[in-house]
Amino acid sequence: MDKLYEDSETGCCQRFEPGPWDGKEIVWKDKLFVRDRVLSLFHIPLNFGQVIVRNMEKIKAANALPEKALMLSDENSMFGSDVYINVSRNVPGARMEKVSGRFLTRVFEGPYQDMGKWVQAMHDHVKAKNRKMKKMYFFYTTCPSCAKYYGKNYVVILAQV
Repeated sequence: MDKLYEDSETGCCQRFEPGPWDGKEIVWKDKLFVRDRVLSLFHIPLNFGQVIVRNMEKIKAANALPEKALMLSDENSMFGSDVYINVSRNVPGARMEKVSGRFLTRVFEGPYQDMGKWVQAMHDHVKAKNRKMKKMYFFYTTCPSCAKYYGKNYVVILAQV
């Protein structure tokens, strides 16, 4: 079994603990990710599974699985988003990206239809901290099947400030 899934009850996504992520300020310097593009229609992903499977095969082949899964989405268009999958080393044949910066985080729980409210709450949170947001990333902590199994659908929003 891959180390990434050792503490997974589902054999898929790890159980998410919101405490380490909620209301935090984190700093990354050259955090390494595989970056790819997902096609969407009005922010609804069309080929997410294919993109993730393709990249996970490359990541596993390179023995680059991290200790803890982290997959970010940059919803930069209604018709596509960039996904960032953290890795422990460079992955041959993949587009690599290093992310650096200071991020404010908040954890939200509920159906995806609440996303608009969560985004506004994150804007308000950044403003309340007297910061200016540069970019927003979304950390979907589990797939829909695992969210159903665990009984919680957590999404972490990371605001780069």
